[in-house]
Amino acid sequence: MPRVATGESVLSRAVRLFEVFGSNRRELTVTEIARRSGLHVATASRLIAELVRLELLTRTENGRVHIGMRMWELAQRASPALTLREAAMPYLEDLHAVVGHSVQLGVLDGQEVLFLERLAAPGAVVNITRIAGRLPLHASSSGMVLLAHGPAEVREKILFGALKRFTPYTVTDPRRLRQVLADVRRDGHVVNNGHIHVDATGVAVPVRDGAGTVVAALSAVVPNDGRAFAVVPVLKAAARGIGRSVAHGGRG
Repeated sequence: MPRVATGESVLSRAVRLFEVFGSNRRELTVTEIARRSGLHVATASRLIAELVRLELLTRTENGRVHIGMRMWELAQRASPALTLREAAMPYLEDLHAVVGHSVQLGVLDGQEVLFLERLAAPGAVVNITRIAGRLPLHASSSGMVLLAHGPAEVREKILFGALKRFTPYTVTDPRRLRQVLADVRRDGHVVNNGHIHVDATGVAVPVRDGAGTVVAALSAVVPNDGRAFAVVPVLKAAARGIGRSVAHGGRG
């Protein structure tokens, strides 16, 4: 891959362009993309033109730019995340019907939890999670499950890094977080009362594959009214079902 004068590859710059898009920024002008990506307007314009030619980006009639359908198509091919999501969907739907609030499936990606699926309902308690959205591992219930069962080196980086506070209840003390993670491994679940939003409680359990390895976290976001522990048994039952489906290649 050719490199620009700064030493950054063209591919790296293209990734920076893609990263500026989000659920609240689906269409942007070339100038907005350049500013948000930190690229010169001429550089961004040239890269965008090439990506539009490849159908990875699409330009609207008014000149705004959004992610192209071909990007979605390529992302769906042979994706391990897609297999996991397909295995989980029947259980997520049943769980959603029982819980009546948001339920979601997340995986460890770097030092964050990446959400593969989220089912919500009208009138459900506030939940900032989005499909393909991310949250810090130390603050979200899914993140704590994944951090507790994830690689030790990731755990140490988080424990010795800056722990963002979302609410007064977010765990930001490394010693306390270490104890919470030990409790997660012992109990097989976590209940986070008001850690992301004071009105909401996140409840999460691990999803294990046929070898017993934790491959995802299954969680629900319910009202912070003291009744969240009632959700734990149904979450664990759904997680076991997803694990069996994953072990059998998504066939249940």
